[in-house]
Amino acid sequence: MAYREQALRLILDLSSTVITLLPHQNSLILHAFMDLFCSFVRVNLFSEKLPRKMMVQTYNLLYSMSRNERDCDFYHRLVQFIDSYDPPLKGLQEDLNFVSPRIGEVLEAVGPIIFLSTDTRKLRNEGFLSPYHPRYPDILTNSAHPMRAQDLANVTAYREWVLLGYLVCPDELLRVTSIDIALVVLKENLTLTLFRDEFVLLHEDYQLYVLPRILESKKMAKSGRTKQKEADLEYSIAKQVEKMIGEVHEQALVSCDAIHRERRILLKQEIGRMVVFFTDQPSLLAPNIQMVFSALALAQSEVIWYFQHVGVASSKSKVGRTVAVDIDPSDPTIGFLLDGMDRLCCLVRKYIAAIRGYALSYLSSCAGRIRFLLGTPGMVALDLGPSLKGLFQKIVQQLESVPKLQGENISAITCDLSEFRKDWLSILMIVTSSRSTMNIRHLEKATVSTGKEGLLSEGNAAYNWSRCVDELESQLSKHGSPKKLYFYHQHLTAVFRNTMFGPEGRPQHCCAWLGVASSFPECASPIVPEEVTKIGRDAVLYVESLIESIMGGLEGLINILDSEGGFGALESQLHPEQAALYMNYALRVSIPSAKSPRGPVGLPLPGHESYPENNNSIKMLEAAMQRLTNLCSVLNDMEPICVLNHVFVLREYMRECILGNFRRRLLAILKTDNDLNRPTIMESLLRRHISIVHLAEQHISMDLTRGIREVLLTEAFSGPVSSLQSFEKPAELHTGSATESVCNWYIDNIVKDVSGAGILFAPIHNCFKSARPVGGYFAESVTDLRELKAFVRIFGGYGVDRLDRMMKEHTAALLNCIDTSLRSNRELLESVAGSMHSGDRTERDAYLKQILDMDTVAGFCIQAGQALAFDCLLAEAAGSVLEEGAPLINSLLSGVVKHIPDEVPEKREIRRLRRVANSAGVVSDHDAEWVRSIMEEVGGANDGSWGLLPYLFATFMASSIWNTTAFNIETGGFSNNVHCLARCISAVIAGSESHLVAKVIFLDQICESSPFLPRSSLEAHVPYTILRSIYGQYYGNLPSTPLGLITASPRHSPAVSLAHASPASRHTRGDSTPQHNVNDSGYFKGSSSAHGQDRYFDGDTGSAHSFEGRRRNVRRSGPLDYSSSRKVKVGEGSSSVGRGPSPLPRFAVSRSGPISYK
Repeated sequence: MAYREQALRLILDLSSTVITLLPHQNSLILHAFMDLFCSFVRVNLFSEKLPRKMMVQTYNLLYSMSRNERDCDFYHRLVQFIDSYDPPLKGLQEDLNFVSPRIGEVLEAVGPIIFLSTDTRKLRNEGFLSPYHPRYPDILTNSAHPMRAQDLANVTAYREWVLLGYLVCPDELLRVTSIDIALVVLKENLTLTLFRDEFVLLHEDYQLYVLPRILESKKMAKSGRTKQKEADLEYSIAKQVEKMIGEVHEQALVSCDAIHRERRILLKQEIGRMVVFFTDQPSLLAPNIQMVFSALALAQSEVIWYFQHVGVASSKSKVGRTVAVDIDPSDPTIGFLLDGMDRLCCLVRKYIAAIRGYALSYLSSCAGRIRFLLGTPGMVALDLGPSLKGLFQKIVQQLESVPKLQGENISAITCDLSEFRKDWLSILMIVTSSRSTMNIRHLEKATVSTGKEGLLSEGNAAYNWSRCVDELESQLSKHGSPKKLYFYHQHLTAVFRNTMFGPEGRPQHCCAWLGVASSFPECASPIVPEEVTKIGRDAVLYVESLIESIMGGLEGLINILDSEGGFGALESQLHPEQAALYMNYALRVSIPSAKSPRGPVGLPLPGHESYPENNNSIKMLEAAMQRLTNLCSVLNDMEPICVLNHVFVLREYMRECILGNFRRRLLAILKTDNDLNRPTIMESLLRRHISIVHLAEQHISMDLTRGIREVLLTEAFSGPVSSLQSFEKPAELHTGSATESVCNWYIDNIVKDVSGAGILFAPIHNCFKSARPVGGYFAESVTDLRELKAFVRIFGGYGVDRLDRMMKEHTAALLNCIDTSLRSNRELLESVAGSMHSGDRTERDAYLKQILDMDTVAGFCIQAGQALAFDCLLAEAAGSVLEEGAPLINSLLSGVVKHIPDEVPEKREIRRLRRVANSAGVVSDHDAEWVRSIMEEVGGANDGSWGLLPYLFATFMASSIWNTTAFNIETGGFSNNVHCLARCISAVIAGSESHLVAKVIFLDQICESSPFLPRSSLEAHVPYTILRSIYGQYYGNLPSTPLGLITASPRHSPAVSLAHASPASRHTRGDSTPQHNVNDSGYFKGSSSAHGQDRYFDGDTGSAHSFEGRRRNVRRSGPLDYSSSRKVKVGEGSSSVGRGPSPLPRFAVSRSGPISYK
């Protein structure tokens, strides 16, 4: 109420006392007066948004709560106000009727500027927004229309004056020129903003409250047409206004968006040229700063208009239905305007020191001109009052006291010109008041005769330039701040998503779209503290939403280039099957078509992208590359976005986006629709994606290659991250999902063959084959050395370790089955061993038939052999990759492994080095070493039952698996993979540390048991004389139950528990000659000195004798080397077990046979 009364009183007072309110004479007072007028109208129109009764009740409650009584007088006035202003437009038209003529004069005065702003062709052709002459581009200054540039900065305010002025002063529409002014503005607007995003439908209010007044004037003019000519003219004008108001709504619905789109295109072009020009010629920015403000103001107006009208529905009065305004949500000019505004503001801030320096220089020169004008004869003749004269002298002194530029740092100069501006406004209020004896017309007549600008013109110019010294930021905020867009931020997000990555979208625009959020908190009201928090939260959510869209677009660009239609089209190669199809077709058709890049079966030929019909795909690829590099460059160079206490660094978001997309791509290429992808295809796709990342990395000041390595490491290493790196990480965070997926597939489909595809190991081809496809490929397509090398290159050593570990777990389970079979069949196997030594075949065959699950155990051994074969392939692939990538390390491993000492117990470091060498394929006996490592981990083969292992394996010769197999010369193996059995037998016996003697006896028994393996095949490797010596040494004087002596050594070291897992026999000779157990020099060296290395013990007396006296009984030359460091304990009815890798001695002393001893 107080505001209404005081504002209305001031409006009426100014209207009656100010001499002139024309923009070219008194622009400063005019803007102050019209701003007050528009604010008064808006407040009253906004009150219509609140229910009247609610206002009365709210006042009543609040006042009662604060005073505990009623102010009846004020309450009565409030009710009277509500009654008078219901609806508010009627009350406004009555209250402002007195100032209506002054408003009409003002609106007529600003009409030419409004017409100019709507004439895009004239603006472009005459260069009103161009710093250089439009017809003479080599002239770098455009001094034409200097005041027009300043007026264009205020044209948005002029349009609002027109809309509100004619709405509350409808009689002014009856002026001759008012129809055209109103028509131009009404045709391009549908809403009238009141406060923030609150608006009224403009045309509805004109039809409800303006049209009746026009019809009333028309009726009055019609009744007086016969009396006076003025009435006839008034009637004609009223009729035109009536027609205009009735038709302009339809015109606005159809053409308003097109009008503003044309204007946005003009501003896009002009601001683009302006940015380029001032970037190249920054010295011309300061003289043309008013033009920059005009461009910013026009662009700001167009952007706000666009979002104000998105989703607005206006009702057509004639048909009584609501029609939505057709606003294009994918208009790319919005991005261009936001970007242009942002870049212009950045240029102004960059050269703010130069602009301030130019303004200070102008004010210094202006002081001299004003002093000269004050001393002209005309001004001297004027009888200026003392107050006015004092004000003039004061402003001259203020202008003369501005700092003079003499090479010092301009940015360090502080100059407050607010007092100057207050004094100048005081002068204007005096000289424009009708109560003053000295008015504006006197000053103009006294100074215009000089041929220069008048005193008031100079003063107004100085006022404007003074704001460029100490209020430049406020000027930028007024003309170029997009803070009002906060109230439409949801529409902003939708339009950004539609335009950013469209055909005309530009990556650099995202800086401007994000930057508008920094100004959102400026919209918060200082009297409502909660608004700062709410608006800040909305601004943060807006930025996060846009960043999500930008990163989604970045991923989209990368994925487009990484698709088969992108870089994949440039890498297309024919598979062997496809090449065969083309060759077959070429044989059938003599002249193939040379016009089409596609072959007979629809497969693209290499080089098809070079054909003319495929130019569009190449252009699309080039455009995607250009857009990707531009976006990366823009995001990299973008300054951090600050919203209250939140800081968004786009460079970091981009890094996370690219690496996250790479991780998802890695997981996506592992498998196709059918099953696992071939490792070589995985590697090719990964290399293609990495090449795109490297392309982006060239425009980013960050190391993305390191990030890629981290992703590969994370996906390759399976286990807790805390086990991988020393710095703190969550222990429960497990990684390696990619490796886990691929390794599980290999274990299930190749090693275990759970799908029943008939997986066979082909020794000739050194890979696995399958009877039918495993998923999308045959087994040989994913298991040959080339594919496994690709697997190693992708997942590295951690991937190899994981697959090796999984195969060890599988093999350990199979060895456990063998152990179970040994335990359950122990008595039968002892009987079989006895029958083998006695030579009773009938008894042996009977015992063989009683062995439980022989075929099942043999199948387990075949599976173990498959695992051994696959791990050997994997080790070979790992070694090849290591040799290619790190030949020095490979040669170092190869050289060191030859000199690893054989010690008991073996040191932990030695054991690890041996395993590393074995995983790299540089160990000669890979299988035995691999099985030995498994047994060390699981603690297998640690009791006497494993001494029967050779006999269990020998029984497999009587299994039925040999009856259902056939040898395939193409694969070099048997049809049921039984050739892997030999690999398992050899590795398990060697891995369980069976002595050479046991191995030789085992081979001899196999030759004897198998009808397909003649004795002569063993003779070439182990001469019969050596075999006879062995049998004579161990079994010549055996009791009827020789295996009763088999037991495990009670004295072996726990560190080498696997070294005592095979049969240990000691046979008492008739002459009580002690048997000498010697060390196996092939693996271990020596034994523990804790058990006396220089003594042996007689079994009967327990007395110690010197071992040196018996050294003559040991063979010291030839292929069999013996060591004297191993001692045995001989006793009646006891067993003799040697310490070391084997419980059985190498060829102990024999007193007969072909081997002579010295």
